[in-house]
Amino acid sequence: MRDGGRLGAAIDVLTEIETRHRPVRLALKTWGDASRYAGAKDRAFVSGLALDVLRRRRSLAWRMGEDSPRAAALGALGLLWGWPLDRVAEAAADEPHGPGPLTDAERQALVSPRDLAEAPAPVRGDYPDWLDASLARAFGENRVAEAQALSERAPVDLRANRLKTGPGKAMKALEPLPVHATGLLPEALRIDAPRADERAAAVEAMPAFVKGWVEVQDLGSQVAAACAGEVKGLQVLDLCAGGGGKTLALAAAMENTGQIYAYDSDARRLTDTIRRAERAGVRNLQVRTPARPDPLKGLDARMDVVFVDAPCTGTGSWRRHPDTKWRLTPQALERRLAEQDQVLDDATAFVKPGGRIVYVTCSLLPEEDEDRVTAFLARHPDFQVAPATPDPMLEKHLTPERYLRLSPRTAGTDGFFVAVLTKPR
Repeated sequence: MRDGGRLGAAIDVLTEIETRHRPVRLALKTWGDASRYAGAKDRAFVSGLALDVLRRRRSLAWRMGEDSPRAAALGALGLLWGWPLDRVAEAAADEPHGPGPLTDAERQALVSPRDLAEAPAPVRGDYPDWLDASLARAFGENRVAEAQALSERAPVDLRANRLKTGPGKAMKALEPLPVHATGLLPEALRIDAPRADERAAAVEAMPAFVKGWVEVQDLGSQVAAACAGEVKGLQVLDLCAGGGGKTLALAAAMENTGQIYAYDSDARRLTDTIRRAERAGVRNLQVRTPARPDPLKGLDARMDVVFVDAPCTGTGSWRRHPDTKWRLTPQALERRLAEQDQVLDDATAFVKPGGRIVYVTCSLLPEEDEDRVTAFLARHPDFQVAPATPDPMLEKHLTPERYLRLSPRTAGTDGFFVAVLTKPR
């Protein structure tokens, strides 16, 4: 495909997302299924451009002086990707696949875009207006810089599976991929984000992945699992296991000692957990599926650790899922808050005296984080807050309340919140 066809395709995908309110991955799949002629580089280009537009939709509209998929796509090429005006103009006017020649207003905006410094904070940070107060609570005057970091492309993070190998051997096995250590956790490896029009590293095609030596897992998610503390030989319940990423990280830290139980309210999500655990060499896992009656029977007051990766808005993962920030509503947030309160209350039934609940969200909103812990402690005054991590490398990310907050700007991770709540003996 020529540049004009790629640009036109990205605009079509963005229009589909805007007019039919479809998730970006579904819109891209629909386009890809209908465009069998498109090669791998074409698909990477269209996907990269659409995702970059969604990451910076509001700031692009401000700088271009027009809020439309076409203006945003042109702005992304010229203002984000650094294309010269002549190249943007040539792609737009490319017959018959380009979206049409540049207008005088578009040329002017690409040459002299509107000054973003004059825009309100939500425009500069590319987030909805109604979230401004929440982000101000979390970050104060730094909220725009934090949100801008959430608008960058994310790296591919990996976890070397200590059940099968070490980080050095894993890195060697992943050659020639540009893998390097993160320096934050011993097993945490990283492949830096590719250019937007380039394909991501094909990690899952590497023999090291197939053999279970490495797992794809964001560094923040790895840190959150590590906040469970020393877990060797313990009884651990992952109460919201989902696809099993943190379950596997916990199992690896346990080194196949003790017992880890994985449960999720949606039985379909647990299918991946079983498959991934087999590949990773996990032998101390019991999957408790809600497809069976009373799936958590026998676990009451027996758990040393109850890990609660709570359902949340996912505001911390906007780098990877930028369309979700435009679909999020106050009503959806309220539903999540109720779910978080419920799952925390449920967790108390399984913690034994002297045990702990590890409460995790991939959200940066205080309503889902500190506020939920405060409400929990009011309902359960027998629990106490413990430092989320004793790791000196992570201490700078602790809040005054001893919770852990990670963000792309401060930690180079997705956004995460962790609170550790202990039950006295």
